[in-house]
Amino acid sequence: MAINYTWNVSTVDVKKVDSNADTVFNVHWRLTGTDDTNTVKDMLGNDTLATITVYGTQSLDTSDLSSFTAFADLTASDVQGWVEAAMGADKITEMKAGLAANIAELVTPTVQTKQVG
Repeated sequence: MAINYTWNVSTVDVKKVDSNADTVFNVHWRLTGTDDTNTVKDMLGNDTLATITVYGTQSLDTSDLSSFTAFADLTASDVQGWVEAAMGADKITEMKAGLAANIAELVTPTVQTKQVG
């Protein structure tokens, strides 16, 4: 089971900081893990790749804007880098491990709900 991880960091909160308009100070992020091998049934009974998403917000430090990038020039890669740096490698590793564990549970459930009678 190989899991691919994808960030969505396209929604941000901005404010003016000093003379820098539209300074990103908060990022609304999603991290999705998708198993590229195993499928599960979706709500309609169709096979789909096993996928789990976690989401949250990450505040960014705006105290040093010496390498400020204008909003119009930002890329998702820039913002993802800021989020990952602010979270730290340990937190990202922990989130990815949690996604992997949840995907494994989807693929091979250890608990099932059944009806009696």
